[in-house]
Amino acid sequence: MASEFGQLRSVLMRRAGPAVPDLSGSLDPVLTRQLATSRWATYSVERVRAQQCRFIDLLRGRGVEVVLADQVPGCYAQHYTRDLGFVVDDVFVVSRLNSPRRHGELAGLRRLCEQIDQVAYLDAGTVEGGDVMLHDGHVLVGLSEETSPAGVEALRYRLDQLGVERVVTPIEFVCDGIVHLDDHFNIVAPELALVHRSVFDDVQMRWFGEHFDLIAVTDEEALGVEVNVFALAPGVVVVAERSERIAAELQVRGIEVIPIDYSEVTKIPGSFRCSTLPLVRSSTARSGVGRREQFEGGLGHAGAVDLDV
Repeated sequence: MASEFGQLRSVLMRRAGPAVPDLSGSLDPVLTRQLATSRWATYSVERVRAQQCRFIDLLRGRGVEVVLADQVPGCYAQHYTRDLGFVVDDVFVVSRLNSPRRHGELAGLRRLCEQIDQVAYLDAGTVEGGDVMLHDGHVLVGLSEETSPAGVEALRYRLDQLGVERVVTPIEFVCDGIVHLDDHFNIVAPELALVHRSVFDDVQMRWFGEHFDLIAVTDEEALGVEVNVFALAPGVVVVAERSERIAAELQVRGIEVIPIDYSEVTKIPGSFRCSTLPLVRSSTARSGVGRREQFEGGLGHAGAVDLDV
């Protein structure tokens, strides 16, 4: 997979589990900090699953293969598959999750990983997929609460070992409590990105400005996880139904916007990008003519993992 916006062909998702999250933060300093920068609330499993089903129906209606990972008992955030791994070119990288409460979620990937030719495991630090984005020859990695400098170095080393010719570029924040990069910066189309300016310093904002046409989002929109949209193709983006201003900014730039109600899902801060782990995207030239990614050949019959349709 070469970009964040190539034509989506196959994606890994998982339905929300029935576990109720502990939002006290009393024993978890990371969660305590995140509660200061994000809105958290207990969700209704039935409503989350109903909203997921509508999103899955949309994806399948657009010709996308939706692979559903195995359910893992007792995990409240398991529907956020993005955090569990990510594809860089033809390599599937398994994340090193920060929170011990989430480690069990990786068990749901076991059968999928057995069907992929090139799977990379990291040996140090932490890296979660919500902090990872592809841009040209770069792998951008947010140094959030969940991803550490040691994890970035481990990713750089592993990709170099596998012959992946990309520059691993850390992205720093000016405040603590950031859950993931994709809640504050998101590449949505060629040379187009959403950005929450107040969590980045001037140097980082200049770098973003040199590479992207930037749509600035407000503090309130960021709190509502409205940055966390999801590209289906170079000119097609799924957004939260309430994100009318962001939708208008995208439409002005020629993007087809698909609004969906995901309000129950976002009660644990995350949205469309968090709940999708793209496995195959077509590389798409600016003319719109593309090819299927090399990774597709290594995926095997991933559809066989679709256990809960």
